[in-house]
Amino acid sequence: MSEERVQQALQRGSVRRVMHWLVLITIYVSLIYSVIALIYATKTIYKVKKNYAVVLERFGGEREAVTEVGWHARLPFFTNIEQVVPLMNQTLFIGDSKMPMRIISKENVALWTSGVLTYRINNLKIWAIENLDPQNLLQGDFDGIVKDILQSYKVNHLISSREKVKEEIFKALKSRPINLDGPTLEEKYGLEVISFVLKETRFGDKLIEATEEKKRRELIAEAENYAADQEASRIDKLYKAYLKNIKALQVGLGGKGDNMNMAILQFLVQQKWASAYEKNQTGQNTVVIQNTSKSPNLNITTGFRKARTKKVAEKKIEKAKKPEITYAIGE
Repeated sequence: MSEERVQQALQRGSVRRVMHWLVLITIYVSLIYSVIALIYATKTIYKVKKNYAVVLERFGGEREAVTEVGWHARLPFFTNIEQVVPLMNQTLFIGDSKMPMRIISKENVALWTSGVLTYRINNLKIWAIENLDPQNLLQGDFDGIVKDILQSYKVNHLISSREKVKEEIFKALKSRPINLDGPTLEEKYGLEVISFVLKETRFGDKLIEATEEKKRRELIAEAENYAADQEASRIDKLYKAYLKNIKALQVGLGGKGDNMNMAILQFLVQQKWASAYEKNQTGQNTVVIQNTSKSPNLNITTGFRKARTKKVAEKKIEKAKKPEITYAIGE
């Protein structure tokens, strides 16, 4: 019985020791994890990647650029990691947006355009230490230079000469001073301008609608001009046919076909020959000539006016006591 008690006591002691070690291990692991998490959160130990640089701000406000690749340590409360600067090629869009931006051309026409600048930082001292918030400063200067050039041209030049405009903007970004006798972008920010691409240049929606409306009106005007030419050609043919019949009438009256009678010429002047020769509803045109010794009065009658014209003609014949000659001229 005593042996069993001894064994039970030994077992209880073993369990207590195991539990004690488990508690200690848990405490140690928690402490280690907490220390690692604190170091990671405060970036007391940090890593500098390839093609990157870290700018440290010390307690006195002094800044220092760390470019050596690898792990580094710093004092957690007396230094601060201000920024991580990529040393690779970077891009900057007009208006800080990939979407096209609205600008106004030289003749106050709205235009939508987009472009991208590619640059690389080559002087950390100028970029990160001499400039506060250099990214926003660069964005403002970049937009200003690009807009100055784009808005100095007319729309037609911006659309048709994109290559020349793009090259002019690139030269301005690379070597033109931001202000008179001032620094260039490269000098002010310690960077190198790699390239500039004008991605899109197009008219505004309202201008496109106006252009389409203008084209539509031009097509309508062209169609109207064509119709007018056709009408002129038709009238010319009517005139030739009418003149042919007048000559036939003159020959029938005993005249010569080569020399036009003055009475016939006066008739052409007085009458609207084009509309007079048009075929009426009855299918023929009637020419009444009387008192041929003077300038003839010729009337082309249609429809219900024929009877009235006939009575008038009869009265004039009786008064003049001269014969009436009537010819029917078909088209």
